[in-house]
Amino acid sequence: MKVAEQSALLVQYARFSYTHSMSNYKFFDHTADIGVEVYGRTRKELFMNTAGALFDVMIEHKAGRATAKRQKKITVEGTDVADLLINFLRELLHLFNGEHFITGSCEIIEFSNKKLQARLTGESFNNKKHSIKTEIKAVTYSGATVKRVESGWKARIIFDV
Repeated sequence: MKVAEQSALLVQYARFSYTHSMSNYKFFDHTADIGVEVYGRTRKELFMNTAGALFDVMIEHKAGRATAKRQKKITVEGTDVADLLINFLRELLHLFNGEHFITGSCEIIEFSNKKLQARLTGESFNNKKHSIKTEIKAVTYSGATVKRVESGWKARIIFDV
């Protein structure tokens, strides 16, 4: 295989990987912060995808050795589904800022309109393995929505950077 063909395949692979990781969310224009629109077939999947979007925006994974996986169990409450989503993301951001815990995946154990319980699996931030892409200061209520759409559920959230 020629060098030009190898380069073309690499570009095609990188494009596929980028598109694949972005399939659950997309960015929307916002003046000073980062606006994200997230999708899920179910509300549980929507919440799990928002957690993925949060850490995808914040953390760059470098090549390196695997670190020990840790688990945490969290309970979050809200006055409605949108408030619950914001509080969920704020708790994940708090765990990252306070304990350097990067959530890699989450399983929602209990879910209602006003309360959720989740089991988080992740690892500690390690500057040999991770770098900060974007520092997120807060998850805001500004324009936050969660609604049912034809394909399932959609949320719009803004990260204060």
